[in-house]
Amino acid sequence: MDVNGAVAEGFDPVREAFARNFETLGERGAAVAVYRDGHKVVDLWGGTKDVDGDEPWEQGTAQVVRSATKGVAAAVLLLLAQRGQLDLDAPVGEYWPEFKAAGKERTRVWHLLAHRAGVPVLDRPLPPAQAADPDLGAEAVAAQAPVWEPGTDHGYHAQTYNWLTGELVRRVTGRDMGAWIADEIAGPLGADLWLGLPAAETARVGLTGRIEAPEDPHGLRTRPKRAVVEAYADPDSLTCRAFAAITPFPDENDPDYRKAVLPASNGIATAEALARFYGSLIGEVDGGRRLFTPETAELARGERSAGPDRVLVIGTRFGLGYMLHGSASPMLSPASFGHPGRGGSLGFADPVSGVSFGYVTNGFRKSVTADPRAQALLRALRGVLPT
Repeated sequence: MDVNGAVAEGFDPVREAFARNFETLGERGAAVAVYRDGHKVVDLWGGTKDVDGDEPWEQGTAQVVRSATKGVAAAVLLLLAQRGQLDLDAPVGEYWPEFKAAGKERTRVWHLLAHRAGVPVLDRPLPPAQAADPDLGAEAVAAQAPVWEPGTDHGYHAQTYNWLTGELVRRVTGRDMGAWIADEIAGPLGADLWLGLPAAETARVGLTGRIEAPEDPHGLRTRPKRAVVEAYADPDSLTCRAFAAITPFPDENDPDYRKAVLPASNGIATAEALARFYGSLIGEVDGGRRLFTPETAELARGERSAGPDRVLVIGTRFGLGYMLHGSASPMLSPASFGHPGRGGSLGFADPVSGVSFGYVTNGFRKSVTADPRAQALLRALRGVLPT
């Protein structure tokens, strides 16, 4: 496999790990980027642009990053709070009166970000076309009764995060979140990052697909816990219902889906853009402005939810919109905060080391929070950083 791009002196082990992912972990097409103290030290890509194609992945190839979108969406709410336009401790109903229905009147804005709102499911799932309609999505989640008292527990809002965060931004700013990101984040950073893909960028985005993990040459296999297996097998479990809030599962290669603004699931980005975005949360990046103040960065990564997750059925940790480093989602260090995308992608920042990281792929696997390919890159990265 030819690996393209460059690494700074001392970062060759990351290049080697990236190449091994193609050789041993079934990678088809992918890219990884790393910034350190605001300067790019890794920018690599390889394989094919489409998961089942033969056109080469090029510099600037972008992909759907699924739930890695959530970290960018969270930044919008935190930046609105930073600017004094949104009170994170206020009831959601102050901004969105319809949301107070069905016992949700005490739900706080920060509950949405920390997956404590109690509405990870829809009793009546939305088909993809309706899910893409912000009015219908907002109406559905506003009418939904919580499955636990908001604020008292946590469970991953896999799909409903789309409308919880998106409608709040519409109510506060009068803009959809995709436009806000374009104007206030992607544009100023010069980042190839979109929520609602413009037609002019369509040709840059590869086609994704599901891939199976290769057989381990040593015959070893990691088996999920029985409770996790049972949760994903039971269509009535919170796990299945949360991921099925949009039913049937959307065709992620459909141009109409890619044009939609779904802040939980359909952002499109390059690896370099993810790394650049996260770098801007903890400092300046190659001359670009810093987005978060130090105080907002600390707020983002302060633990708000921890322990057994009622949806993912494993122990998870969340700050305000960000997963935190832990066994469920290992990042670089205990200081790291970011977000994976189900099946592969990952973006995060680590304020202690000054590192930000972005990984995107066109081959989605069964993993939800800790894809082996991204983890292999992180092991190599840890090995080159001073301890």
